Amino acid sequence: MLSDRLSPICGFGYGRLMPKPAHSSCPHDLAIAGGGLAGGLVALALTKLRPELNILLIEGGDHFGGNHIWSFFDSDVEPEHRWLVDPLISRRWDRYDVHFPDYSRCLHNGYCSIESDNLDRRLRTTVPAKALKTGQMIERVEKTLVRLVDGTEISAAAVLDVRGGGDLSALETGWQKFCGQMLRLKQPHGLEQPVIMDATVEQIDGYRFIYCLPFSDTELFVEDTYYADTADLDSTACQIRIAEYAADRGWEIDAVLNEEKGQLPVLYGGDFEAFWNANPGVDARAGARAALIQPITSYSLPMAVQTAIMIAAMPVIDQDSLDKKLRNLATQHWKNGKFYRMLCAMMFKAAQPEKRYRTLQHTYAKDEELIKRFYAGETTMLDKIALLSGKPPVPISKALPIMMKFL
Repeated sequence: MLSDRLSPICGFGYGRLMPKPAHSSCPHDLAIAGGGLAGGLVALALTKLRPELNILLIEGGDHFGGNHIWSFFDSDVEPEHRWLVDPLISRRWDRYDVHFPDYSRCLHNGYCSIESDNLDRRLRTTVPAKALKTGQMIERVEKTLVRLVDGTEISAAAVLDVRGGGDLSALETGWQKFCGQMLRLKQPHGLEQPVIMDATVEQIDGYRFIYCLPFSDTELFVEDTYYADTADLDSTACQIRIAEYAADRGWEIDAVLNEEKGQLPVLYGGDFEAFWNANPGVDARAGARAALIQPITSYSLPMAVQTAIMIAAMPVIDQDSLDKKLRNLATQHWKNGKFYRMLCAMMFKAAQPEKRYRTLQHTYAKDEELIKRFYAGETTMLDKIALLSGKPPVPISKALPIMMKFL
């Protein structure tokens, strides 16, 4: 291997219990390949809890975190871990609304949103400048080595790969695709809390809903979202539909301040081992690279927080230990997500595309504490029974074969 020829295996890592020896030729204890949310949180956690470690966060773009708004429910993150994300929050609300054809509902679970500018700013003001590298595209990741496209090789006692989803061909996926705009309105919009799902809009290309985040009286993030079979996204059509949605509510747009768009996989099946093996490099992976996402929403923040805290708590951080720890985490997360993948399979494979909204409409009619556990990935056996009870949101003849596959 190239790393065997050009860089030494740099010891066994250096945690709080094993200080870095002065003679080590390895310049970094941990190289983090990818400066998005997952990589950024690891860097912040280690800077706070393990300042003795020499880390390096490598990002291909000029801005950590890209151009994103990440959101999460209060119940998604353990109270003792909030110190990691609270400084990043742009806005928090005590409750949120959902709208479906059959009903509307307000739920009292706190909801938080983080703008990527906050992550970039926090990293640059908290993490030592020498530990941050932007504008450096990564060609390859190996054990103890990150190779950049310009030929530069960065050696470390351990390497963490958080570069995104990679090759998903071994997994069965639908897609959550979206285009969102931060709007400045000429008059106040009147929303007091977020609208997480407004599914009263025309159902196009699968399950469609509008997502609204009120950042101020006149600044409103409006996103046109689809749970669709393909990742193809017509940005122009989304922009037109956002403008129509605003006009229907009497919101006069003064300016579009920012735009975000993307496609997130919604995992409902496949071969996890084949997925893992299709993405060579290191087993120390996090974020979407390890399928560490919420199966229903594709939210990545809750697992990114858990991963960052877990890494920072390791007494010794070396490649073998990190590989084993994160491979086990990803494998267990996949196993724990079986029930949620079954629900996703029902939505994508059993429901007619224009009637997919009924699956979430059915879920949001349940007990509020059940819904909190549902999004936090802590669904109990009684919760599962409740979610599968009542009038089925999909045809029984199509639902039963899917359920049998997951039993």
